[in-house]
Parts: sequence; structure tokens; C-alpha cells
Amino acid sequence: MADSFNIASIVSWIFAVFVLPIGLLNLFRGNDPGLGMTYVAIAVIYFPPVNILMKDLFRFSISYYIKVILGLILIWVTLAGRTIAEGYYPKIIDSL
Repeated sequence: MADSFNIASIVSWIFAVFVLPIGLLNLFRGNDPGLGMTYVAIAVIYFPPVNILMKDLFRFSISYYIKVILGLILIWVTLAGRTIAEGYYPKIIDSL
């Protein structure tokens, strides 16, 4: 049990929890649902139980180096491209 709580799995959990809401916002409230679906699919890859399931079912696991590179690209696309649509912020604020 102690082996399952290493730094890599903690960072994977944090990043997955960070990327999943961005994907859901893009999917349901944003202007680009395809990009939102991509974010959700990529966020699922970062959850450690999914990684274990992929390793058991397909005998394939995505290395941490690929996950780090993919994570940096996702952060860059999110911040540089403003992928979360600008239009939903006023709707959320007005609903409060």
C-alpha cells in the first residue's frame, strides 16, 4: 500500500483533477466540445487506477515522461489558446 503513494501518483492525481474540470467546462459550456472531449479523455489517462487497468488489460502503460510532455502541452494550449470559452463567465456570474 505504501508503494502506491509515491510522488508520481500524487502528481498524476492532482493533474487529472486539474484537467478534468477544464475539459468538462469546454465540453458543456465552451465553444469547442471536441477539445473538451479531448481534455476529458486525456485527464482519464492521468488517474492512477486507469493506468493500472490499462496495464492489466492491454499490457500497455503510458510512461511518466510522455505524461509530463503531454501535461506541459495541455497547460500551454489552455493558457495560450484560452480554450475555456470567454462566453460562459458572464452567465455563471449572472446566475449567482
